[in-house]
Amino acid sequence: MRIRLDFAYDGSDFYGWAKQPTLRTVQGELESALHKVLRVPEGDESEPLRLTVAGRTDTGVHAAHQVCHLDVSESVLENCIGHMSCDSLSALEYRLRHVLPADIAIHKVSEAPEGFDARFSALERTYVYRIIDNSGFAFVDPRMRGFVLKIDYALDVDAMNQAAKMMVGLHDFGSFARPNPGGTTIREVKKAYWERIGDCGKSNTCAHECCSSVSNNLESDAFYRVPPLEQGLLEFTIVADAFAHNMVRSLVNASVQIGMGKRTLDWFNEKIHNPIREGSTGPIASHGLTLENVAYPPDDELGVRADAIRARRELSELG
Repeated sequence: MRIRLDFAYDGSDFYGWAKQPTLRTVQGELESALHKVLRVPEGDESEPLRLTVAGRTDTGVHAAHQVCHLDVSESVLENCIGHMSCDSLSALEYRLRHVLPADIAIHKVSEAPEGFDARFSALERTYVYRIIDNSGFAFVDPRMRGFVLKIDYALDVDAMNQAAKMMVGLHDFGSFARPNPGGTTIREVKKAYWERIGDCGKSNTCAHECCSSVSNNLESDAFYRVPPLEQGLLEFTIVADAFAHNMVRSLVNASVQIGMGKRTLDWFNEKIHNPIREGSTGPIASHGLTLENVAYPPDDELGVRADAIRARRELSELG
């Protein structure tokens, strides 16, 4: 049976997704938990319990909604039921939630539809990078230090959005990414933009919809409204079919340099059209980045999508 796992994680204490022998990783923790609850010894080649993920994240990067799949025999899957009076998938979901560390959260465990591949069936991935700048729209909230980057500049959002527009479309992002061995840095960006969350410039008694929604039955407007946690943050959203290594963080860094006035839009345009990797186009800090969503086609199109993307990747690797 192929199982789909939907989950989230705080990447602060992980050395990325991919399993490594001596380092703590998301894949390592998940696979260790699976071996425990399914009662399969680690290293058992008959049941390797190897996860395939929609998109690998780097050290320190978070995921609000990540997806992976696992192939396992139904007899082994039943091992997690024990004394529970439920089906095996419900038992697996329950036990994983109680075994995994607090920085990994299971959303759902389900049987994958025919043809589903967490990596190759995906239509697009959405990432968001969050910044607190010095524009006076937001205070530095210590609760957000783990997933928001603080910058001591007032960033020019209009200029950054002009750069973001240049990212959209099919480009070779070689100036902003490293290819996998034998791979390519050509990617299609479907959407890219910067926005200020709740950008109304009002106080904490603001009645604007961007800041809060209140009941019409309240007798007075003179009361404190709790602002959304992300109120005033500057956020970069980017959607693509796939991303090359360090691509999103390097594009964010370039945008921030433009927003600070240290780089020009002409410089960015040159980097988009002449993909040459050098020191000025490296990645920004990882902790501000979160994988927000992975989108898939309807169930009856999953297999076709996976076959097409797999063939395309194999062809690119052959050069």
